Amino acid sequence: MTASPTAVPGVPSARPTNVRWRIMAVLILLSFISYLLRGNLSIAAPTMMADLRLSEIQWGWVMAAFPLGYAIFQFPGGLAGDRFGPRKVLTWFTVAWAVLIAVTSFVPGADVASVALILVVLILVQFLVGAAHAPVFPVVSGSIERWFPVGHWAFPNGLSSSGLTLGLAGTASLLPWLMGQYGWRTSFLILAPVGLIGAGLWWWYGRDNPVDHPSVNAAEAELIALGREAIPDHVPQTPAWLRVLKNRDALLLTLSYSCMNFVFYVVFTWGFYYLVKVRGFAEQEAGFLTSAQWIFAGAGAALGGWFGDSRCRKLGLRWGYRLPIFISMVISALLLLGVAFTPSPLLAAGMLGLCFFFNQTTEGPYWGSSIAIGGRHAGAAGGLLNTGANAMGFVNALLLSVLADQLGWTFAIATGAAFALLGAVLILMVHADRQVDQGD
Repeated sequence: MTASPTAVPGVPSARPTNVRWRIMAVLILLSFISYLLRGNLSIAAPTMMADLRLSEIQWGWVMAAFPLGYAIFQFPGGLAGDRFGPRKVLTWFTVAWAVLIAVTSFVPGADVASVALILVVLILVQFLVGAAHAPVFPVVSGSIERWFPVGHWAFPNGLSSSGLTLGLAGTASLLPWLMGQYGWRTSFLILAPVGLIGAGLWWWYGRDNPVDHPSVNAAEAELIALGREAIPDHVPQTPAWLRVLKNRDALLLTLSYSCMNFVFYVVFTWGFYYLVKVRGFAEQEAGFLTSAQWIFAGAGAALGGWFGDSRCRKLGLRWGYRLPIFISMVISALLLLGVAFTPSPLLAAGMLGLCFFFNQTTEGPYWGSSIAIGGRHAGAAGGLLNTGANAMGFVNALLLSVLADQLGWTFAIATGAAFALLGAVLILMVHADRQVDQGD
């Protein structure tokens, strides 16, 4: 069964169970764990750079390795989720997260290895970390398509994004304290078992389809199925993955989302470093500020998802998801300019947090648009979406380090505003109510 791009479901007469929301709670937890275990290098950057004797440019290459691996394996990860099901794929990769953060703690030190060897090992491990985390959001998106009714996709995706922001908030608060007590290597080992706990919980409770879950009643199954059309009888001449790659709206959505993610990576990759090294905050101070920014962003993701779904039900899939994105991208651009040019460190930190709030309000509408376009191929569509987004993360890690080194951090931060405005223009060209051919 596939989702109609225009229908909006009603509510069946019987009282449905709420298993879909319990599934969503576990998916949010996995998002939290993913960012708890992947954001460690961003927070540990000043300590690790000093310990391993790496420069800003060298650290830029290390930080670029994660989004490169993350980008390359987005689309294959989404296809794997469609092919093997979210239950298996998320379990496999959540275990890998635990293993890889533990491996990171064994990177050789400057007293026993050359800078070149340290760089090679760090870059390789970070590339693998990126590859292991890549499937999480395309597969989560595919799971949301299966578990939630038509027109109700942005809010669950927004909640998933809230999970990731809270994961980074937890990292920003917890990791500096752990490093102060035990050093960065032991701190990474302490965090590793969290991934194994998440994998076990998802394997126990998750299911690929609502009808397969023993706690789903007929009313909830009916609610989820409302507004969906039968799978077309015809067999398309091109495979699903190629139809997604060639779809105009999927490509434009990816370009717009990539611009949004340039702003995201300004905060994710460089935010803590910027507050410490450029604005002069102490590390613990910057950790609390970064945590507050991520908590604020998490609230924005949930609110933006709710608002996107409410607009979708009033305006339809095209403008319901398009309008919130456009408004938030323009506001993000203005706030980034404020961050770049204000002389006040505290005001800069506040505007950076507010910018991140508006940036994250777009997550739900973007992923809701991707599901609407992809339908039963939502994993592949989400994989394409996040491939472009995280290719931009690779660009950001290298570009901002060069711009900051050559032209200063004012120019580097202001560059994000240009990307935000470009993303706002591109989203106006996306028609989320035009679905990819749903045949096998």
